[in-house]
This record gives sequence, C-alpha cells and structure tokens, in this order.
Amino acid sequence: MAAKEELYAKVTPRRQRQSRPSTVKHGSTLDVLLSMGFPKTRALKALVSTGGKNVQAACDWLFSHVDDPFLDDPLPREYVLYLRPSGPLLQQLSHFWQQSRLSCGKNKAHNIFPHITLCQFFMCADDKVEALTEALLTTVAKWKGRIPMPLPLELYTSSTFIGLFVEEQMAEGLKGFASDFATEAAAKADVHVEPHKKQLHVTLAYHFQTSHLPTLEKLAKSVDVSSGCDWLAVLYSRDIRFANHETLQVMYPYVPQNEDELELMPGDFIFMAPGEQSSASEGWVYGTSLATGLSRLLPENYVNRADESDTWVVHGSHSMTTCASPSNYGSAVAGSLLDGQLGDSLLDSFMTSPGHAGLCPPMQVSGPTSQLSPSKMRLFVCRHGERMDVVFGKHWITQCFDSKGRYVRSNLNMPSSLPARSGGHRDYDKDCPITVFGSTQARLVGEALSESNTTVDFVYCSPSLRCVQTAQHILQGLQLEGKTKIRVEPGLFEWTKWVSGTSLPVWIPPAELAAANMSVDTTYRPHIPISKLAVSETYDNYISRSFQVTREILVESKNLGNTVLIVAHASSLEACTRQIQGLSPQSSKDFVQVVRKIPYLGFCACEEMGETGVWQLVDPPILPLTHGPNHTFNWREMLMQD
Repeated sequence: MAAKEELYAKVTPRRQRQSRPSTVKHGSTLDVLLSMGFPKTRALKALVSTGGKNVQAACDWLFSHVDDPFLDDPLPREYVLYLRPSGPLLQQLSHFWQQSRLSCGKNKAHNIFPHITLCQFFMCADDKVEALTEALLTTVAKWKGRIPMPLPLELYTSSTFIGLFVEEQMAEGLKGFASDFATEAAAKADVHVEPHKKQLHVTLAYHFQTSHLPTLEKLAKSVDVSSGCDWLAVLYSRDIRFANHETLQVMYPYVPQNEDELELMPGDFIFMAPGEQSSASEGWVYGTSLATGLSRLLPENYVNRADESDTWVVHGSHSMTTCASPSNYGSAVAGSLLDGQLGDSLLDSFMTSPGHAGLCPPMQVSGPTSQLSPSKMRLFVCRHGERMDVVFGKHWITQCFDSKGRYVRSNLNMPSSLPARSGGHRDYDKDCPITVFGSTQARLVGEALSESNTTVDFVYCSPSLRCVQTAQHILQGLQLEGKTKIRVEPGLFEWTKWVSGTSLPVWIPPAELAAANMSVDTTYRPHIPISKLAVSETYDNYISRSFQVTREILVESKNLGNTVLIVAHASSLEACTRQIQGLSPQSSKDFVQVVRKIPYLGFCACEEMGETGVWQLVDPPILPLTHGPNHTFNWREMLMQD
C-alpha cells in the first residue's frame, strides 16, 4: 500500500495547463505512466484495457493485475465498430429487450446490446490504438450529417430470427462509412478492417425456441422504428482470450479457503470455459477474473450469468448527426453512460434481477400454465441442500478427521456427527454430507409443504449422501419421518461425467443408512442398480437414463398415490422433467447453462394432463427459499490487528 501511495504522490505535482475540450489522450497519459516507472508494454496494456480513461484507472488496473500471468503477453485485443441507437428508439428497443427476456427467457441476441454491425472483429496492437481512435474520429467528421435520420428500418421475421433491416440504399451509405473507416485505420494504425458485407440490421432475437416466435414477433411489431434516434459510431474492444467463454458476474464476496481458490469481489466478472471444468467438483467452476487476471476455482453460487458485452471496453463514441458533439474514448466498460443514454449494465439492471444459485429464489420454469390439482398425479423434483465441500472447501476432510479417523467439527455449520462408513472416512471425498444449514433448508421446505396441505406419498432420491440427508430432513418438516420411507434409486444420480477421477463414489448402502437412523426403505429394489452406472457416460446416456428412471418411478407409483417427490441433483430438475412433457432434450451446452443456476433446494412441480401420459410444469405449492452468504469470522485476525 505504501508503494502504491508513493507512486500516486508522483502524479500530484502538476503544472497548470490550459483546459482541453476532451479527456486526456493516450500519449500524455502514457508519459505519466512511464514517468512512474511502469514498462511501456504494461502501461499501454493498462490504457487499452481501461479505455484510456485516466492515469488513476490505468494504475489501479496495473496494481490489481500484478500477479496476472498474461500481463506481459503481447497478444492484442480485438476491436469492432458498431452503430448504437440512442434517444426514443433506444427506449423502444430497451423495452423489447426487457419484455422478450421476461416472456421467453434469454436468447442469443441478449448477449449484446442493440446495434448495427459495421465491420468484423479485427486486432490492433496496443501502441496503435490511439491512432485507431483518431481514424474513427476523422471518418465520423467526414460523414457527419450525410446520413439522414432516422434510418429507415424494416421488420423481418423467420422461424429462428427476428431483426430490423436497414433500407438497401441507406445501407450502402453506411457501408461506405465503414469502408472509409477501414481505409483510415489501415493508413493511421496499420490494421486490416473488413467492412460488413451482408445486409445491415439490428438483431432483435435469434436461436430461440420455435414456440416463442408468436410472442417475440408480437413484441417486435410493437417497436416504433420511426422513433427519433441519434445513431452513435462506437468502437469497442474485448480480450480475445475469452471470446468464446461464458461471462459470469460476481454477486457476493468470497474469501479463498485454499490456495487454488479465487477471491471474489462483487461487480467483478469471471470468464469461464466449459471445456476447463473437468477438474472442478460439483458446486465449483474454474474461471478467470477480469479484475485480476488470475485463474482459479470459485463457488458457482456466488456468481450470476452475465452478457458477453458486459466486459467490453469503449474506445470512442461519436454522433453521426451534426447536432450532437462527439464524446471521446474515455469510457471504461460498455456498461457506463454513453452520450447521456443508458449503457448496458444499467439497461440490464432492469432486464434481469441479480439472482444466483444457492442464495436466490429457485429457478422459475418459464411459462407455468396452471396451479396444482390435488386429484391429479404430481411429481416434485428438488435439489439437495448446502454441501460441506462447497462451503468449507474440498479439503474439509483433513480439517475434520484426526489420524484415527475420528470426526470433530470445526465450525457450527458442520454437523455434530456423521454416519460411520465401512470404507473409512476418505469415502466422504466423493460423497460429502450436507451442512447444518443444508438440513435447515430441507426442513423449511418440508414445513412449507406441510403448511400448504401438500401430501407426499413416495420419496425417491439419489444414492448421494447429501440427497438422502436432504430427503430425511424434508420428511422431518412434513412430520412424516418414520412413516414414509426413502427409496434410494441409483438411476437418479447426476451425470457421471461430472465425477472426478476414474471411479464412481462409494455410497453408503441402504442397510447402513437405516442403521444410522435414516428412514430408508431397505426392501426397495432399484430400477437402475449401481452396477449399471458407467463412469464418464455420454450426455445422451445420462438424459436417457434420467427419463427412463423417472418414467418407471411414475408408472410404479400410479394408482398407489398421487404425489411423488424426487430429491436429487441440480441437473435432475431439467433431466427428470423435460421429456415427460413431450419435449426434446436440450443440447448439452444449453443444459449446463440451465443447471448451473439451480440453487440448493431448487424446487419444481409437474402435473399429469389427464390420462394422456404427458406432463406439464406448474407452479410449486411452496414459496422460493432465499438467503445470503455468511463468511467465516476470525476474531483474532479481525479484532487483534496492530
């Protein structure tokens, strides 16, 4: 900290300068950073990563990235030129963005704000970015006032795409502007820019479910394309390393419990690649922090899904009309105010609420169509409670078991005792228990079911201990403990591809669970025995297995009771309900995106439609469960500091 203050002190003594009409340019800001002792390559990287905002922003970036393994990587950023609407048209499009997302869920168009693409992504060296922004300013000055406003836009819809297309003659003018920018950029910044050659348009929706087309089309037709608009030419950049990653936003702070864990600060963004998750256990993801550049493990219930453009940097924003003065490239990320209009983060703040798995309401399945009927066959599926290894880290076993294998809890949220395992306590490594709070979560759900006068006739659960314990405490809340027995069904175990190592967990047999005072049915014969489970099964096999076992459970229970409760994993809420509705399975990528946002005790309900054998999702009979994080408090460290 002292070194940081010393560096800032060097910036303070400045001569009086004449006021300038715009923000500080890279050149002068770079000189200050160099005078502070920063290497030129790092100083330039800091400037382009913060949009050339100011010295302090660049310094803060450098200090936070001091341990970034890619700090000295010469790989340049990727850039793109968009036209962005403002004024009344932006308000119209923002309303469409909000309503389409609320009505039909997120589609691919929501990843980026409303825009017209003028060129393809291209790379530019850090030391050429200032020249690139000057090329844009020169081009805008040449074209300012030459493009009539508002742009004539025409609605086009198909089964997979909805957009507003620019009238052909006007589109040719915009392509001329893009071509001139490419020429200027080549001359000034020595970069190759490929102008957009296809039809120019504003994408409203694409890659959406076919059933959502009527709703989206109706919303699109309500957009008044003749609304007043000042189109802005905006230059953005993104880190090319994370172009194909999923973007997550940190919602809660997290202090690492182990060296391989990432510190989380609210507001930071995390880049996560699905292909890098093989080493992460359930409830954890491996990602890279935008704020620090560090890559480590983090608890997935502390982050929320964000949009791709949330982390983009603005390097120039200029009005295409003669009445507005251009802004410079002094904006940090794309979520800031842009020429007096709402930027992306503010826009997104009223499009989606900041929910996240484990701490916010359970996933609300889109389009619940009816309330539960007491006379119809019903299926409830819920996720297990809070896991020990997610809260206390994957090394909790070494902290809680002594050399003789005796368990001693080190935190009030750890259970006072654990069931004995014939294979020894190391079996807990792949089959962890739930926390005390996880038990409370489950009991609350059981009590809520009881208060809603909901009866549960059959309880099936995955063989994972956390699922059995969750089912046990739900029965306690229902006051059915000892009356209704839990049927342990290996076929309900999660996708085995997510299990680390080369073997499945060693689960506690039903007889031993019953001996540990759990209400387990020791006479139950599973539909899919453990011997039929394969390590690293394919996605298709997992989905087929889940559908098969759910269907057989429902057939087995029919005419013997109305309500079946399945207690299993986050993936079960999707895998056990989708195909019984007559729907085709999602792609594995979309499946993972849904599953990672299902919280502890996430709860959904299905109801059979008459005697058709087809089911529909309906509103659950209980309220959602929400709670906040509670981190470890060490009074010695916090209260006995010098």
